[in-house]
Amino acid sequence: MFAAAQRAMSRRGPHELTLADIAAEAGVTPGRLVQRFGSKRALLVALSERFARSAGPVFAGLRAAHRAPLARLRAYASCMAGLAPTPDALLRNLAYLQGDLADEVLRGHLVENARATRRELESLLADAVAAGDLRRQIDVGTLARIVDTTVTGSLMSWATYREGKAADWIGSDLEAVLAPWLRRRRRTGPATLKARRGTSSRHRVAGR
Repeated sequence: MFAAAQRAMSRRGPHELTLADIAAEAGVTPGRLVQRFGSKRALLVALSERFARSAGPVFAGLRAAHRAPLARLRAYASCMAGLAPTPDALLRNLAYLQGDLADEVLRGHLVENARATRRELESLLADAVAAGDLRRQIDVGTLARIVDTTVTGSLMSWATYREGKAADWIGSDLEAVLAPWLRRRRRTGPATLKARRGTSSRHRVAGR
């Protein structure tokens, strides 16, 4: 039922969506939805409540799919771009967001999800520091807030410019935020080893 509601919402804005749309998507009668939920609003509240608890499973999936913390972070940004497969789809998502912000019950679920997401971002960044991918001087709480704001704001910016794909736009902004904090690793390839050997030889010659 909830998956069917999400599919219907991806094609219908808040004022267009009906229980009949959701019922058709789910392959049931509208009466069954009324019997279970009572109204469209009650169904949307139940869906919002599920969304409030979704951050944990989403990030668990990212951890299972990617070994490196920064790869997980970049995959999260890509997931956010999924809200904008097309400009029209993003407009519908923003219309639902507007409704969530105007409704105290729905906004409460939105805030719960946002806080859980911020904690997950902090955890990914802390893992990246521990792995040596980011510099240790980072305040992960502050950087998580910046990353969170950048990803969300970049999505809004893409909605204005509509240049290229949303995933590329958001990914570029995320890399700009991370760039000053990336820890550069020393090269240990053949060229580096050769250079080291050459340096050692010169030292020996100089010693003679």
